[in-house]
Amino acid sequence: MIFSSSSAAVFLGAIVFCVFLYNNLIRPLFLTPLSRIPSAHPLAHITGLWILWIRFRSQENRTIDSAHKAFGPVIKLSPNEISINCVNGGIKTVYAGGFEKHEWYPNLFYNFGQPNMFSMAGTKQHSARKRMIMAIYSKSSISTSPAMRSMSVALIYQRFLPLLRHHAESGKYINIYAAFSAITMDFVTGYLFGLDSSSNLTQNMKKRDHFLDLYHSRRSYNYWPQELPGLTEFFKSLGIRLVPKWVDAANAEIEAWTLEMCDQAARHSHSDDKDPGSSPVVYSQLSATKHANPLSRLEIASELLDHLAAGFDTSGITLTYAVHQLSQHPRWQNALRAELRTLDTPVSIRSHPYEASLPSSKALDTLPTLQAILQETLRLHAAIPGPQPRITPPGGCRIGTDECHYQVPGGVRISAQAYSLHRNAAVFEEPETWRPERWLEASPEKLREMMRWYWPFSSGGRMCIGSHLAMYQMQNILAAVYTDFMTEIVDDADIEQLDIYTAPPKSDKLIMKLAFADT
Repeated sequence: MIFSSSSAAVFLGAIVFCVFLYNNLIRPLFLTPLSRIPSAHPLAHITGLWILWIRFRSQENRTIDSAHKAFGPVIKLSPNEISINCVNGGIKTVYAGGFEKHEWYPNLFYNFGQPNMFSMAGTKQHSARKRMIMAIYSKSSISTSPAMRSMSVALIYQRFLPLLRHHAESGKYINIYAAFSAITMDFVTGYLFGLDSSSNLTQNMKKRDHFLDLYHSRRSYNYWPQELPGLTEFFKSLGIRLVPKWVDAANAEIEAWTLEMCDQAARHSHSDDKDPGSSPVVYSQLSATKHANPLSRLEIASELLDHLAAGFDTSGITLTYAVHQLSQHPRWQNALRAELRTLDTPVSIRSHPYEASLPSSKALDTLPTLQAILQETLRLHAAIPGPQPRITPPGGCRIGTDECHYQVPGGVRISAQAYSLHRNAAVFEEPETWRPERWLEASPEKLREMMRWYWPFSSGGRMCIGSHLAMYQMQNILAAVYTDFMTEIVDDADIEQLDIYTAPPKSDKLIMKLAFADT
């Protein structure tokens, strides 16, 4: 039989169509190991376009949470991506199991063109860097560091409390989100670079507002290099920029500011200043010559820029929502104030300047109301509620509960998110309600169960290295606010958190009124 050229073309087209149909419909729907996993959306079985669209529209966290509620603890987001929402067979397997990070991290979180701990995909490289500094971020180091204590007293009594007193005395309203962003930045950079080399955004409000504008303005353009780096670079090669030039300029200015603090810390580390608060604790540790592989100037700067960005941003968000909730719940505000005033060394504006001091970390840790308020705020308003993507190991793994589990092959993007873990109604009754009492009234067994699902700092070997520093500064800052002052909401329009990885208020503001509390 002789085929005409048109018949041959039809035959070839049919073969191509069948191959396409098999690879893009039949195989992902019925034949791949992930085909058994419930799909968050019908399109997720066959294409990643659905979840890319959800992320582009900044609807990821809530969409994934709704899918988990509908379909269970393991769901498919695309043909090669799954989300988990369970502890055993979930976050214990993936995060305590040391799964390596997805390329999502290095796509965006390099600084100065250099990797840092957060952006390193490989666990070995990350572990080597972590060993350099893990000791100075431990709870014991933070709580006993003379440098931290001296710096904290100066920040609270010379910068933050005078700011609060000014607003209370003048009656002027305050954007507490901006104020918290400033004082947490000063705390973090003080520990990184030493007080003399660090930021002073609390007192220099013009510089504070400029920095925050630079920092927040880039947010809506993170999507392109993070989720579609190849497409972003392709369009850029054609002269089409998905990320505007001014975003690059903003990044460059933030990097230059960080490098300036690094260089100041380098000069100060050789000075004879006896004030421990001037000691560049983290910078000195990273730049120490004792390391087997000393870091370059830009490698150190990349690491420290990551620390300062994560450290100020997440704590500022958490403190903002703590104050917002306390201002809506006067009984908790009054209970916290009463508890803070029992301290032998209260954080009070009434302290004599020459006698100003702070309570010990141990004393703050033992205040049950303060701890419950922070824990509940971190649960309901996690500063980083979004997915933490990892890659399944080459040999694959078993994921899910004993009742509902799946064998997942290697190379699959897999993640959990604090937003969903913290909203498990079987663990946290009335999960959408801010209830500090849940942490105070729980039985030991119930408390252990809640802590298993409590994930504001992630878990495993790559959990947030700055978690103890975050808790230290947030405890002292809340103590500074509520020992002597009352807060009242003036304007909380768009206070709802953005539905993205790091989730500040939509409005980037919370306008408050401060008043002196009764003595």
